Amino acid sequence: MTGATGFIGRALVPALLARGFHVSAASRRPRASADPLGVDWRVCDLLQPASLQSALAGASVAFYLVHSMGTGSSSFRELERRAALAFASAAASAGVERIVYLGGPAPPHEPSEHLRSRLEVGEILRSGSVKAVELRASMVIGPGSASWQIVRDLAVRLPVMVLPRWLGSRTRPVALEDVIHALIAAAGLPIEGSEWFDVPGPETLSGQQILERIAALRGRRFLALKVPFLTPRLSALWLRLITRTDFAVARELVLGLQEDLLPKDDRFWELLGRPELTSFDDAARRALAAE
Repeated sequence: MTGATGFIGRALVPALLARGFHVSAASRRPRASADPLGVDWRVCDLLQPASLQSALAGASVAFYLVHSMGTGSSSFRELERRAALAFASAAASAGVERIVYLGGPAPPHEPSEHLRSRLEVGEILRSGSVKAVELRASMVIGPGSASWQIVRDLAVRLPVMVLPRWLGSRTRPVALEDVIHALIAAAGLPIEGSEWFDVPGPETLSGQQILERIAALRGRRFLALKVPFLTPRLSALWLRLITRTDFAVARELVLGLQEDLLPKDDRFWELLGRPELTSFDDAARRALAAE
């Protein structure tokens, strides 16, 4: 697993172990002591292809959960391309049978740099000789999620908010626990070749509705004044004063909200027998409680 110490990885590792998987995790630096959970930590740098072969040795499934957006580098898109190409090649050489990748949704028109990079990484991994399943999620609701942190801070910290036009964009937020379920299911999903699937939550909500629902869970009333000239770029600068999320990450996420980010279909959940998905309110309530 790459990205084992990230938001998704921290939740996925114990879930895999609980299901009897043997988990090896990639880290740029050697661990000082043995992992109490029994995780096999291996030294690996995705931008150093020579380190990948030994890191992937013996793996049947490889989870790709990394991105370079939070590094602050203006060339994060190129870094992500290089890392994905190296990983796909090394996975093939190591005899990996399946790559599972968590990316982002495809907007109806021109994507932001962040979303374009996420989609390019998925295409690179699916184009390799190892079968790959790309899952596309929009906002993941859970403690540690950058997009959740942004809306949480806006809803909880502000007594009144100017409402930029982009908060009218709609998406289908998905609970962290449902994403974890999807990732584990993707590891064994019977497919003939590489495929991608949307993994949406059960409700379609605008940005404003998301803020209103979070505020209501905290016993607050969310008040908003419409200001159509407040663009996503200006909003990203304004968020610097409001949210604890890294500014570079917040900026890219907000720039991706200029239009609806809705799934193409629910095909993945249908393949899994349509499991009961966590409602937005339940997911948000758990995320708030975890803080």
